[in-house]
Amino acid sequence: METDVLVVGAGPTGLTLGIDLARRGVDALVVERGERLFPGSRGKGLQPRTLELFDDLGVLDAIRAAGGSYPAAMIWRDGERVGERRMSDPAEASEGAPYAEPWMVPQWRTQEILLARLEELGGKVAFGRHLTGLTFRARGVRAEFATGEPVHARHLVAADGGRSTVRRALGIGMTGETVDPGPLLVADVRLTGLDRGHWHMFPPHGETGGFLSLCPLAGTEEFQMVAQFPAGTRADLSAEGIRELVAARSHLSPGDVTEVRWASEFRPRAALADRFREGPVFLAGDAAHIHSPAGGQGLNTSVQDAWNLGWKLGAVLRDGAPAALLDTYEEERRPVAADVLGLSTGVHRGEVRRGEATRQLGVGYRTSSLSRETRPDPGPVRAGDRAPDGTVGGVRLFDAFRGPHWTLLALGVPAPGVPVRVVRGPAHAAYGTGLFLVRPDGYVGWAGETAADGLAQYLALVGLA
Repeated sequence: METDVLVVGAGPTGLTLGIDLARRGVDALVVERGERLFPGSRGKGLQPRTLELFDDLGVLDAIRAAGGSYPAAMIWRDGERVGERRMSDPAEASEGAPYAEPWMVPQWRTQEILLARLEELGGKVAFGRHLTGLTFRARGVRAEFATGEPVHARHLVAADGGRSTVRRALGIGMTGETVDPGPLLVADVRLTGLDRGHWHMFPPHGETGGFLSLCPLAGTEEFQMVAQFPAGTRADLSAEGIRELVAARSHLSPGDVTEVRWASEFRPRAALADRFREGPVFLAGDAAHIHSPAGGQGLNTSVQDAWNLGWKLGAVLRDGAPAALLDTYEEERRPVAADVLGLSTGVHRGEVRRGEATRQLGVGYRTSSLSRETRPDPGPVRAGDRAPDGTVGGVRLFDAFRGPHWTLLALGVPAPGVPVRVVRGPAHAAYGTGLFLVRPDGYVGWAGETAADGLAQYLALVGLA
């Protein structure tokens, strides 16, 4: 079996990449070791920048319908409510940033929505495909599986999680640290005795051990339970063990936990792959970087890896862009992942508040070789920056950007003839004056006063000349 791109792993990263490749007409196959999608709520927080990504992919309405906003935390002690606090600094939506705060959707539901979109575009996931070996070939890589025929692909993307089989097969190491020496238990439970209008927090008290939190999962009847344990201990993942834990650390009784739908144990760690590429193989998501869950950064950073890589693979495989364009994936995403690792570790340790940084709207690529700022006196938005929303000439910019294409904004200057979508209008408060070539992933790639400032050369660089 042959394909242009083999994506290993059908988590949020792999599904996002599958969608982006499918809408570009790239022949791709997503394979998943499990027999079905991941069943737990684990990565439940979607940051504003990810909501913009999902707007671009055409799934935002479904995501909004499936979830809800984060509730305030309610602190308990000895069965009494002792205080309420917000989980993150407040933010107001604006014309340039219409999605201001995180949105809660259980990870299993996010994946269902992404899979439905992939299938709508003609893509598919092959479940039950356990990768057992990789061999580099002259024009790509051969992947072998425990069952089923081998697959030959021009490129392979490892989106197979923190214990990535692909990364280990390639011998790529990970450098990092233990964020917390004690394990965490995370589970999806149904229970009675708590309102669903708060995220219920039970701090460590007496001899009960670590903290316990019970967060109502928007759009479901479940709560996500998180419990901390001392170093050197193990969590009991059985239903009975979880019931006893809830009773020991809260005022609830074991019988108040009516169902345990999923449970897992992990040790918070922060680690970064030594490199994100080996020949025709790329690492993305948790295969490339592992985060503490604090601050809701892992899933969000992971799907943005896919958003960055997808259009570049499409440009090389379908549009004739130079193969060197693929080198910019690691150049751009590895520094972002390194920064996010520090951020999520800081949130986990209580050193950083959830707020502007965790919303990820400030992530950008100004120092990338793919960012060309040619104006001598740039305005507020420069090459490499996220392209804000807004209205220009009666057109909403996010509507113009949506889809697998480039967009040229001509603001207060004449628009040249170019083979991309063009939006014309006067100078804009968020952008200033000039020409702004917006990449398919919503970042400004090139900015200039006139097309003579290198626009044609840049279009050739990305396969659009």
